[in-house]
Amino acid sequence: MQRYILIVLGWLAVVLATLGVVLPLLPTTPFLLLAAWCFARSSPRFHYWLLHRSVFGRYLRHWQQHRAMPPGAKGRAILFILITFAFSLWMVKLLWVRLLLLAILCALLVFMIRIPVVDEGQEKR
Repeated sequence: MQRYILIVLGWLAVVLATLGVVLPLLPTTPFLLLAAWCFARSSPRFHYWLLHRSVFGRYLRHWQQHRAMPPGAKGRAILFILITFAFSLWMVKLLWVRLLLLAILCALLVFMIRIPVVDEGQEKR
């Protein structure tokens, strides 16, 4: 029973992570890490798919091996964050919501900037 609960939770996390790619306030990374954890404990097949066949696999493998992002991913992630938050700030008219979005944006950017990047030599190992 526990195995099936972990599989369902893992797939729910994958769906939420996928939605998090386009929704500015829904994080992608924590849901991917949760999915990897659930699949590692419940289904080797789904875990393999997540790490080697899914769109997110390269990023998860880099995180597992190096605790860092692959080269180029950090810049793209920051750019995408800025674009989605700029759109949200443009759409929202309430001042307090804009200020809240700006605070979340600042915290997210500080978090992203602090994540290390795998250099070329480390990546080939």
